[in-house]
Amino acid sequence: MSPENADAGGAGDAPPENDGTRFDRLPATADERVVEGRPTREEVLDWWDERFGVPPETFDGHTFWERGSGKIWAFADDVASPVAIEGLGLAFLRTRREHWKPTLEAVQRFGDSAEECVIHLPREAAATFVAGDDQELDWDGDWGYLIVTTDVAGESEPVGVGLYVHGELRSQVPKGRRREL
Repeated sequence: MSPENADAGGAGDAPPENDGTRFDRLPATADERVVEGRPTREEVLDWWDERFGVPPETFDGHTFWERGSGKIWAFADDVASPVAIEGLGLAFLRTRREHWKPTLEAVQRFGDSAEECVIHLPREAAATFVAGDDQELDWDGDWGYLIVTTDVAGESEPVGVGLYVHGELRSQVPKGRRREL
């Protein structure tokens, strides 16, 4: 195992733990995992591919980091691990819960590569969604987190993350990012 993938946390015989005060690079594979529960780069790429049809090569040139329990960040460069700074790239994914959740920033940056679990809304429904309001909609795809798109300047653009359950699209737009259109 390379030192840049090893976690500095833990002392003596205690297993290494997640340290919420720094960024630790995700291990490439499960064989390199040191901190229990930490996702691997391989798992992250597989999840984006399986859930949204985003090809793994979309993330070439990006490194993935965990800061806090299950808060994954994407960085379009590389630095030595661990690194004790406040921010590194963009908030990307929330793990360590029953269902992984992509962030608004990740969907807006990488969602145009998605081919699955994408719901396209007409302008009025998109305005409702961006305002943070839930709405009843028909959807023939999987339940769970979806990439929500709408037309902007004649092109389909990802605008956020929605949660689809029981015939309802629930807006996951953070309160501080909601807008009246």
